[in-house]
Amino acid sequence: MKYKFKKVSAISVINIFLILAISPTINCIKVNNFEISYKESLEEKELDLLRGEYYLYIDAVENVSSFNIRYSFPPEYGYQVPIIMEIFNDTTAEILNYNIENDTNDPNKLVNFTIGPMEKNTRVLIHFNYWVLVKNNNFSDFPKYVKIPKVNKLPPETTKWLSSTKVVQKNRILIRLKARELKILTNNLLKLASRIAKFCRWHRYMFYLVQYKLGLYRSQDAFTTLFRNGECPGRSHLGCALFRANKIPARVVLANRNYSFWYEMHYTTEYYCPDYGWILTEVHKGITPYEPKNEIILRICFPEDENDTQTDFIFPKMKGIERWFWINNQNVKAYYEKEFINGSKTRMFNEAEVFTDSNSSEEAYAVTKEVFHQFQHYLGMNLTNENMEHFQNATSYQFEAINELKISNVLQYISFMNNAIDEYSEIVI
Repeated sequence: MKYKFKKVSAISVINIFLILAISPTINCIKVNNFEISYKESLEEKELDLLRGEYYLYIDAVENVSSFNIRYSFPPEYGYQVPIIMEIFNDTTAEILNYNIENDTNDPNKLVNFTIGPMEKNTRVLIHFNYWVLVKNNNFSDFPKYVKIPKVNKLPPETTKWLSSTKVVQKNRILIRLKARELKILTNNLLKLASRIAKFCRWHRYMFYLVQYKLGLYRSQDAFTTLFRNGECPGRSHLGCALFRANKIPARVVLANRNYSFWYEMHYTTEYYCPDYGWILTEVHKGITPYEPKNEIILRICFPEDENDTQTDFIFPKMKGIERWFWINNQNVKAYYEKEFINGSKTRMFNEAEVFTDSNSSEEAYAVTKEVFHQFQHYLGMNLTNENMEHFQNATSYQFEAINELKISNVLQYISFMNNAIDEYSEIVI
């Protein structure tokens, strides 16, 4: 009986190879009632190593004791997972401690710096970066048609992003009329999303160029942007308002994007697509969907956040309390420059683009999540002796893993990350 089973199995395997040889277009086959998908297993997956870098200059306008600065940190979200962060040696601020915290609203995270005392009229720098692993999605599987959903069919957790706020004024009559005009003759959510993205990018574009040259940005709320276009905050607010006026959940997202220059922060948009999830939409470029490898997500703005987002867009822009960082002392201010030469600034870099098999891609992503959980847990703890040695060994392995990914060695990346897990497991609290 055993011999007979082995014989049938061998014949089945031979049949599989014959079918693959003569039918390269077949997506799957059935052998002994099992469906085998070989196309997916052979398909290459893209992994991207992204790095965000940030210069934060802090001025003390009075003598101050120790204080805290919190800055938005990349969450585990969608197709991205953070790897590690690093403080550069040219940092002049006295960092007493820092740790990565889970913010009030999931999935948002913050890095919380505790800074030592500063004297009046002094300036210090915090210079840091963070690495993020992205499983890129080129949206080749994206459907051509999705019916605009009824509100009562939406997941309850998404409907909060249908509200009207001070900067996303979805109920203003002119915004509602424009939303209806963009929707005319279609019930296809994807076509509507494309229309909204392109409208936000190109409407009144010549007027936008003139005001850009003159520095006349003014308010970046949705209603004002409808009349004279705007920068990325205004376009994102307008995009959200047009989606919401059509009863489609949409939200503002803060991101570190792959610009070729330094800047403050980038605002973009997501809308909710049934059976697919939140779709990144780059209204500042008129593109939807937008591939994850092009930016690091830093913060998902909830409706209660939107009224704090940057609306006064005249230099000096920063007021000390912004949507992506917070200082708990009013006598300390962030220093920015219009040209972003010597002042606070940020930028994103694509450090590596790697293609690998599906299994290696999933394993790399999973091990990165586990390592980062351990890194976040122990960062900022008062570790001593052997515990500190194990922590330092683990972070060294993380940096070695990053170097391996830069040269497209995914298997070595996974190996070093597993070494990091082993070191973290040796810490005893």
